[in-house]
Amino acid sequence: MEARIILQIQIPWNPNPKFSRTPLDFPRFIRASSSSTSQKPRSYRGPKPSKNLVADFISKNDDLVRSLPIYVGGASLLAVLFNRTVSGIAPVADASSSQSRADLLALGLAVTNLLTGLVWLSIRPKSITPVQPDGVEWKVVESGLPASVVSELLWAWESFKVATCCKSLVIVYNGICLIQIGMVAESPEDKKAVVVNTDKLMQGSVYRGVMKSKAQSYLANLSLYPGRSELPFLPANTQAVILQPLGDKGIAVIGGNTIRGFTSSDQAWISSIGEKLDATLGRYFIDSDEISRVTV
Repeated sequence: MEARIILQIQIPWNPNPKFSRTPLDFPRFIRASSSSTSQKPRSYRGPKPSKNLVADFISKNDDLVRSLPIYVGGASLLAVLFNRTVSGIAPVADASSSQSRADLLALGLAVTNLLTGLVWLSIRPKSITPVQPDGVEWKVVESGLPASVVSELLWAWESFKVATCCKSLVIVYNGICLIQIGMVAESPEDKKAVVVNTDKLMQGSVYRGVMKSKAQSYLANLSLYPGRSELPFLPANTQAVILQPLGDKGIAVIGGNTIRGFTSSDQAWISSIGEKLDATLGRYFIDSDEISRVTV
């Protein structure tokens, strides 16, 4: 007789099953509130700039670092002489002795350190500081220009003066000096400002070179350039000059009071302003020529 065993398994049944879902980790956003009373001020928790301790130490102790090879070389030289004296080796160098060869090599390295320290102390980078231009304050704007053109010229001057090391500005367009503003050279005879001679400026090699290349010319250290004599209206101690062409009809002479004071971003920005001035002045002179032809 077969015996059958029936396993009864009770499966719970729920007509309204509620499945439990694993909560998802969504990013939580922090809502910023403008009310200062509900939240307390917190300190900055973002990434902090790393510090170069070696560079900071060198910049703060420049003289000590420059003289450090002298101390190392002197100490090495004394150590070699002391070692040779104490060890009882003959003071005369013997080529067959390994100790003598090692001492000679150490002496050479010590002398090299001494010479390196002396060179570091004698050669120092020249500090570049702004200078006060030797001249007089001057402001001359061509009469007859419309108010819109004058305001744009003055805007360009204020922009150069505030954002760069510009201290002098001269704009010559269509053979006319439209504006001469800032510091200008002082005449030694009558102690008056030196006015721009447009004919002499346009005949010079500096002006013709810039107009031929149609590219900005940056004289980072004006005293080293022979063309300095073609810019007598600038103060005698003008340090740097940018010659910015304004299309094919004009030029802007921008004088600064710092050697290499105009950065690459300043040069690009001045080029953009030069294009804007060229568009404004070109439109004005075209309109003026048309009006003069109509009246004639």
